[in-house]
Amino acid sequence: MLAFLVLVILTWQIPWLLGFLGTQPARTPFCLYSCVIRDFALIDSRNEALVHTDRQGRIYTERQFDSILPLFYARQLRAEGRFPDSLQGRPLCFQTAMRQDFFFRSSPSEINKEKPGIYFLLESMSGRVDLEMPSDAFRIHRGGIEFINMETNTLNPGKSRDFTQAMRSAGFVFPAKAVGGNPTVRKEYDEGYLLTDSEGKLFHLKMMEGKPFCRHIPLPADVCPKYLFVTEVEARDMLGLFTDGRNRLYVLRMPGYEPVQVDIPSFDPEKESLSIIGNLLDWTLCSGGPDSVRYYAVSRMDFHCLGQYSLPRGRSRVHGLCFTSSLDSYVKPRFY
Repeated sequence: MLAFLVLVILTWQIPWLLGFLGTQPARTPFCLYSCVIRDFALIDSRNEALVHTDRQGRIYTERQFDSILPLFYARQLRAEGRFPDSLQGRPLCFQTAMRQDFFFRSSPSEINKEKPGIYFLLESMSGRVDLEMPSDAFRIHRGGIEFINMETNTLNPGKSRDFTQAMRSAGFVFPAKAVGGNPTVRKEYDEGYLLTDSEGKLFHLKMMEGKPFCRHIPLPADVCPKYLFVTEVEARDMLGLFTDGRNRLYVLRMPGYEPVQVDIPSFDPEKESLSIIGNLLDWTLCSGGPDSVRYYAVSRMDFHCLGQYSLPRGRSRVHGLCFTSSLDSYVKPRFY
């Protein structure tokens, strides 16, 4: 037994030590699509200095770099009196541009973890400026949805019955297969949850003046939602994002709950990270896996692809025994 334990420790610690001493950290440049040069612009670190460049290798001063990314550096340009009054032939208003900013991030460690099965439903129409956390929580099972008072740990039968009936009237078949929401007061407004029922149909659930709101969202026959993300952007022109069983990424546009596929090859939330930086005209998506980082630019209007760019990760892994992974939140033995 002692020999076995020593072997396990050596198998674990020797690769870790070699990796710690010899592996070079990955340096991924900051990259955004520029609507001015119609290409990707990068900020990279060279000899401890930041270099502003584009994909063709042209080097820019910081002031020039601000100008080719006018929507990302809008506040800086406005402070200097250089914010443009038009872009791509359309008039540009600073306040409108700021409302269209969009940031999103997803990582495998957030996806590959135990789900508590307990959720908080905020009031979406309280009449107050600030959102408040509810005094109850809900769970969904085969019999319906249940709201539980957190202070007394008792069921609220009236609220549970009303929401269960509203969801069934909308066509929801219990239990829920997937639940996606953003239960925090650190946002301007609340849109509740996106859910799929046991048959895979997509629904929108929220609470308005204490009453349930549940709506079925029709989707094409070949689209089966798998992972759901509520975004609650300031512009209120989209409800959220979701991926399907074929790892296609979709946007739910508002009003109308229109699903639009984002023109990128694929995105697997279980294995890849994704960050999105969006503005009035376009989105830059950064999808990262173990071997490479891929950048995509898509139009904000119809989400067709404007360009793509791929960089290899500059980090090598020493094979051996590990107990943790960047892909999940579990501590367990695994070999690489």
